[in-house]
Amino acid sequence: MGACASQPTLEGFEVDEITIADTTLTVAVAETSDQRSRGLREVESLPAGLDGMLFVFGEERLATFGMEDTLIPLDIWWFDEEGLLIGSATMEPCPDSSCPSYPSPGEVSWALETPAGEWRFASGAVLTPPA
Repeated sequence: MGACASQPTLEGFEVDEITIADTTLTVAVAETSDQRSRGLREVESLPAGLDGMLFVFGEERLATFGMEDTLIPLDIWWFDEEGLLIGSATMEPCPDSSCPSYPSPGEVSWALETPAGEWRFASGAVLTPPA
């Protein structure tokens, strides 16, 4: 066994911690347009120690997600500019291009994808993003 633990990785994404209510999660952070577009496509499972992916939009906007080429079911959590949870949905894998869309319930500054069913957050829970 090695003396130092390795950080979970998803190639090309920074890993950081966020807090929602009193729960701390370790997430890959998608900040650029390319990273947000790639997301968790073609990922068979999250690396050990990684709880999900945080999508950072920079400014509030309506956002729509799809599951084309995504292999694992995901929950999506929508957060407004104040960091308040304003909605969520469970998204199913979709093998082709005729996939449903998952629009945000309003303008959001962040979206969090986590494996379906792993977390439960109440509406109005507050996200503390990475510093």
